[in-house]
Amino acid sequence: MKGKKLLCLVSFMLLTTISTYSADVNNFSNPQGEEYLAYSTSMPAPVGGLPSIYKKITYPKMAQQAGVEGKVYLIAFINKNGSVDDVKVIKKLGAGCDEAAIKAVKASEFTPGVSEGNPVNVKLSLQIQFKLQ
Repeated sequence: MKGKKLLCLVSFMLLTTISTYSADVNNFSNPQGEEYLAYSTSMPAPVGGLPSIYKKITYPKMAQQAGVEGKVYLIAFINKNGSVDDVKVIKKLGAGCDEAAIKAVKASEFTPGVSEGNPVNVKLSLQIQFKLQ
């Protein structure tokens, strides 16, 4: 795959949209038994914007060699402080892409979700696209 640029794109999706996929998002246990809202008045956002997440993603060599492209769907549990408590894969891509996506999201900081003027724990849906170019 020499000469091809590697591109990883990150985008947000609504939790209700992702629930149409084969996994049931409500069956994931929350980290540390805490309650996480499905939405808030102000949703969490990565500090530094989306580029701060995709700069942390390394396209796995196994996926490059096999020509694997596609999307990994995740739910990130963002706490009141903006830290990522846990990340769960909703729809896998494989070839190391799932692990690379989880690692990048866990290494990111977020602005916390806010509801009624107070910071809250929020479940945030993410879609990470792996594409060879």
